Amino acid sequence: MADSHPVLVTGGTGTLGRAVVHTLLDVGLPVRVLSRHPASPHVPVEVEWAIGDLLTGEGLDDAFAGVSAVVHCATDPRQGRDVEAAARLLMAARAAEVPHLVYISIVGVNQVPFPYYRTKLQVEDLIEHGGVPWTILRATQFHDLVDTMLGTLTFGPVTVVPSGTSDQPVDVREVAARLVGLVGAGPSGRVTDMGGPEVLDITDIARQRNGALGRRGTVWAVPFPGQTAAAFRAGGHLAPEHADGQITYAQHLARRRPGR
Repeated sequence: MADSHPVLVTGGTGTLGRAVVHTLLDVGLPVRVLSRHPASPHVPVEVEWAIGDLLTGEGLDDAFAGVSAVVHCATDPRQGRDVEAAARLLMAARAAEVPHLVYISIVGVNQVPFPYYRTKLQVEDLIEHGGVPWTILRATQFHDLVDTMLGTLTFGPVTVVPSGTSDQPVDVREVAARLVGLVGAGPSGRVTDMGGPEVLDITDIARQRNGALGRRGTVWAVPFPGQTAAAFRAGGHLAPEHADGQITYAQHLARRRPGR
C-alpha cells in the first residue's frame, strides 16, 4: 500500500485522528494533518503539517493540494459547526480535485434524535451530494467516549445510568484500521456499520468501570425521559449484526489500569 501523494487527515490531533495518522504511517502511506495550530513536539517526524481552518477556509488550498485522499475526523459538537466545516471542506476538495473523501459518522444518526447525531446526518447528506467521490463509515461509541460519559454521570460514590439501555463500545484503533482500509479500497459509498464485539447493558458497563478504577461506588439505573432516551433504549445506536471489533470493554479497561 504505497502512494507518493499524502493522505490528509482532519482532526488528526483528536482521539480517532491520532490513531488514523499512526495507522496510515504503519502501512507506509504519507500523511498530512490539517490543524489550526502548529505541530507539537510529539508529532511523528514523518507527518507533514498543514495549518488551516475548516470554519474560515484559511489555509485549505495548500492543505488539500496534491492529496490522494482525505479522512475527515474533525468534529465540533457545538451546533452547526460540523455542517459549516464540511461545506468548506467539500469546496476545497472539489477545487483540488481530491479523488476520495472518507468520513466517520455514528451508528444511529438516522434513528436517534440527539442534536449532535442530527448534525452528523446533515454532514453525511452534504458529502453524498458534494461532488467528491466518497466513503462513509458509521461506528458505535468508542471505549474512551463511554468512559467520559460515565464520568459525567458519576456523582460522588453514585453513577446514575439510563435504565433499559445497552451500548456496543468499540476500540478506536480498530475503527482507525477500518478507515485506513477504506482509503485503500477507493470510493465505496456508505459501507456497512462497525460495532464493538459485545452489546452490554449500560449498568454492567458502569460496574466494570468501577471495578477497574477500584471504586466501591453504587450504580443506579433510572428511567431517562424524552425521545432521545427512548431511541437509545430501542437500540437505534447499536449494530449487533456488525460486531466487527475484537477488543472488549473489559480488555480496554485492563489496558488503562495503573501499572499497565
